[in-house]
Amino acid sequence: MKKREKETMENPLNEEKDPMELSKKFYENSMGYVNKNSGAMRFLPSLLFIGFVFVMSVWFIFGEKAEYSSSEKRYLQKFPETTFSKIADGTFSENFEKYFADHFPNRNFWVGFDAYYNLELGNNGANGVYYCKGDYLINKPVPEINNLEKNIKAVTDFKKLIPNTPMTVLFAPSTGYIINDALPKVHDTYNDDSYFDYAQKTLAENQTAFVDLRQTFKDAYQQHIKLYYRTDHHWTTSGAYIAYTKLCEQLGITPFPKNQFTAQNYDGFYGTTYSTSGFWNIPPESIQVRTNPANSENNITVTITEGTKTNEYHSLYFYNHLEEDDKYPVFLDGNHPLTTIQNTNAQNGTIILIKDSFSHCFAPFLAENYRKVILVDMRYYKQNVSQMVAVEQPEQVVVLYGIDNFLTDTDIVWLG
Repeated sequence: MKKREKETMENPLNEEKDPMELSKKFYENSMGYVNKNSGAMRFLPSLLFIGFVFVMSVWFIFGEKAEYSSSEKRYLQKFPETTFSKIADGTFSENFEKYFADHFPNRNFWVGFDAYYNLELGNNGANGVYYCKGDYLINKPVPEINNLEKNIKAVTDFKKLIPNTPMTVLFAPSTGYIINDALPKVHDTYNDDSYFDYAQKTLAENQTAFVDLRQTFKDAYQQHIKLYYRTDHHWTTSGAYIAYTKLCEQLGITPFPKNQFTAQNYDGFYGTTYSTSGFWNIPPESIQVRTNPANSENNITVTITEGTKTNEYHSLYFYNHLEEDDKYPVFLDGNHPLTTIQNTNAQNGTIILIKDSFSHCFAPFLAENYRKVILVDMRYYKQNVSQMVAVEQPEQVVVLYGIDNFLTDTDIVWLG
């Protein structure tokens, strides 16, 4: 008996040893806890985490709070109003979470880290934007449940209110539909064909012309013409000019020759898809402005109306925006309810554009043909457009939208 006890003591792995005790011993050995100096190390992860939270909290409290994010092209959440009612109904808590997220220390780094982390996991398009070949950032397709039928009906109902005025609809195809060879291997389907076919058929039944840009843009893309920006959802100046020539063909007018414009490129442009995506390592691109040397402040007047306030300018381009990351507002100063371009050198009369922001770089071309180009943005304009048509007596009304914007728009239903 004594001999067996001695063997057990000398052999800690003897089969009669308590299994739980053996497991504990093995774990301690494998983790290195036999080292007497390593006992405190088990607290290191907790201490590092607490230290990180402390540093970030101090940074958040005392760090400078920006009002605007140039990367995301938006104003950041302000500190929420603190009242008993807002605390009680949860509004304060909800807005504070937004405030905290918007002002988290070094936020751009974390947004970018999340975007690239999702990309490495195979989740391309996590923020609604695909990271594509050639550094293209392309919006994912609009869901099949959209406002197409409702918005087409709004357009055809409006046509009935202006029966004696010709009307034409023009949609910019989605970037992913045209530049489909740049898309990731796994991507959702772009349904432009079904959308365009439905629009063309329904509009024809309601005496409204339709300009179909699909094949024209496909052909131009095959000729290596850059139709869309890499970092923005809009068409480029080249894309807008091609669309302008197709509209002129429909309207029976001669487009202003491309070779009579002076083209100037401006570098450092970042657009809306860049802002949305979080892919901050994408290089910037250039934006092109084409001017007619014959135009001057003597013949060009741009009137911008915001509510009761009206400002007058004598240029189609607002070069101060070229100092910003998002330089697209160089065209007509960006989004406004009502913008009127007058060109005393033009030959035709008045044309009205019911539009989104795709028209901003498009309208200056049209101003070479029409003495008066009126741009109406239904997101901000809340007056009666059919009454405007009655007063202005335009030669043509054009509805011009990017197809994605038209599918998701909720304001054109007020067209009337």
